[in-house]
Amino acid sequence: MSTITKDLSEIDAQEEMQRGLKNRHLQMIALGGAIGAGLFYGSASTIALAGPAVMLSYLLGGIVIFFIMRMLGEMAVDSPVSGSFSYYATRYWGKFPGFLAGWNYWFEYIIVSMAELTAVGIYMNYWFPDLPQWITALTCLIVITAINLVNVSAYGEVEFFMSMIKISAIIAMIVLGLVLIFENPFPQNFSNLWTNGGFFPNGFMGFVLSFAPVMFSFGGIELIGITAGEVENPDKTIPRAINQVIWRILIFYVGTMAVLMALSPWNLVGKEASPFVQIFTDIGIPAAANILNFVVLTAAISVYNSAIYSNSRMLYGLASDGNAPEFLRKLSSKKVPVNGILVSSGITLIVVAINFFAPEQAFMYMLSITIGAAVISWAAIVITHMKFRQKRQNDLPKFKSIGYPLTNYFCLAFLIGILALMLTMPEMRMAVFILPIWILAIYLGYRSKTSN
Repeated sequence: MSTITKDLSEIDAQEEMQRGLKNRHLQMIALGGAIGAGLFYGSASTIALAGPAVMLSYLLGGIVIFFIMRMLGEMAVDSPVSGSFSYYATRYWGKFPGFLAGWNYWFEYIIVSMAELTAVGIYMNYWFPDLPQWITALTCLIVITAINLVNVSAYGEVEFFMSMIKISAIIAMIVLGLVLIFENPFPQNFSNLWTNGGFFPNGFMGFVLSFAPVMFSFGGIELIGITAGEVENPDKTIPRAINQVIWRILIFYVGTMAVLMALSPWNLVGKEASPFVQIFTDIGIPAAANILNFVVLTAAISVYNSAIYSNSRMLYGLASDGNAPEFLRKLSSKKVPVNGILVSSGITLIVVAINFFAPEQAFMYMLSITIGAAVISWAAIVITHMKFRQKRQNDLPKFKSIGYPLTNYFCLAFLIGILALMLTMPEMRMAVFILPIWILAIYLGYRSKTSN
């Protein structure tokens, strides 16, 4: 079979799925995809490292992610298929890179699923301290799996409303926070940003170290590319969603951190509860704290919902390319990859056991491993985009990335720097050591597949 014919047959296979995601679904998926435990709970560790400078950490990290999203968007608009990372890497880079990109992304989001289930248990403990985290995790897993089995529109509708809840709450929190801040005269109302050790209380190194957990917060934004095979009118909806990434970062990350840092001294923001909940409790608004806890609970469930969706589509894409067992290409009567959903959901049952045996350490375990896997996924997008441009240099892209190839090299250097930083952090060092073993395991799996 010729390469062109094979490419066309792969695209035809992807078209078996229904384009049931509307523009409003994609906008909310894009807006809410990365708003989860990383921002609401994981931000505590980031604040402890950088202090008020965490605002700058989120801004610079967000710019890198925006560049990467534009690279992915250029390829997604050109070939809107499900399981996009694997497909593009296979087509423009090589068979093993495609195999690696697909299985690594699936692994990454299995870990994300586990992290979000762990966060669900943490947030439920705010109201029910004696409720075992594993029971909450298991209940969430069953309900979300059932929703994803209905059809892609069911996933889209649930994600639309859950994203609406958390986004509306963040905006309301920022507005309420600004009201409280401006009740005091300037500069006292912003004094927490430079007192208690200054804007960089832990020095420049503390600021630099914060980039590792900050990047975890952005995991999920690339879900826009995964939806390409099931979204209506991808030529218009994908560019629109990606171009909004930068102002989302400014509002939801930088804006939120600015309010949090102005309302409370950075060194009083603890890790036992969400910084959002803790701060509103401290300023005497217990009702707001309960509302925000509901919101962060919704956010964690929302990200888990998207993780199950993306994992099943990645498995479907891998199976379509011959990189996963054929049974994972099975579609239900509603055109959803039923076996991919059940396999991805079933494997996340491991986190139920983790929360049973080590509930206190579970979240940080998940956080460190996810960052390492995310770096591989983002690096695969950057390099694949460079290969894409080299092979398509005579074609004018429908949706062009920014600053090629300089931004590609910049993003790669930044990602390598993240891994180097993780080596200096005891709680994240093990994840970097595991990465070569993980890549080797994927390679052995690839060799085993090709030898059969």
